[in-house]
Amino acid sequence: MLYTYSLNPWLVAVGLNTLLLAIAWIVPKKLLTPAGLFHAWVLGVLIWGTLGWQGYVVVMFYFLVGSAATRLGMAQKEAAGIAEKRSGARGPENVWGSALTGTLCTLGTLVVSALGGDRFIASLLLLGYVASFSTKLSDTCASEVGKAYGKRTFLITNLQPVPRGTEGAVSLEGTLAGVVASGAIAFVGWGVGLIDLLGVVFCIAAAFVATNLESVIGATLQNKFDWLTNELVNVLNTLIGAIAAILLALLWHQV
Repeated sequence: MLYTYSLNPWLVAVGLNTLLLAIAWIVPKKLLTPAGLFHAWVLGVLIWGTLGWQGYVVVMFYFLVGSAATRLGMAQKEAAGIAEKRSGARGPENVWGSALTGTLCTLGTLVVSALGGDRFIASLLLLGYVASFSTKLSDTCASEVGKAYGKRTFLITNLQPVPRGTEGAVSLEGTLAGVVASGAIAFVGWGVGLIDLLGVVFCIAAAFVATNLESVIGATLQNKFDWLTNELVNVLNTLIGAIAAILLALLWHQV
């Protein structure tokens, strides 16, 4: 008689993320602050425990590519005073600003499973998950590439030239980088089986809309309200991206 054994995904999640935390703690180049490491551990456990390695690959792709984009042209961005704080090392606020929407979609799949497992609703939540990180990576790459290599930057509300790093500024270089980044991570989501090829299209379109709306928010509202922090704007950005992708899927389903 043959016996098959399957490891509890939550135990795997705890073990894997604890190992990665230990490695990240001792490497000299820090991508996360100490508090950021702990919060990333919690996020990683939730993602692996719920969506398995497939969901984990998506969030790791976002983290690694986003961190690399943040460090592009770091010296010149620091000299201009437009670089991310802590030389790009992410704290808890960055972790959840980027991943809160995706985490909510992930937890939503648990609720759907507990209620009987409606496949269509689950697929929409998985689409929202991938779209949220597609949107955030698009925003990160558009912003960082624009600040480092944008030859001409314009305020999105009136297209008047503004200095690099201005809230609400856009550039051709940054916009193209954002589209490529959103497509790259969406294809990762397709490659691991979370979404289909049509979902890739929805993610790219949703990320483009959400990233530009985030620029509008930055140009019109962010400087007017102290409570409208970058982290809160990131949450709104990813939420818009996830909702937009889900709405596109629903519209397509109706057609």
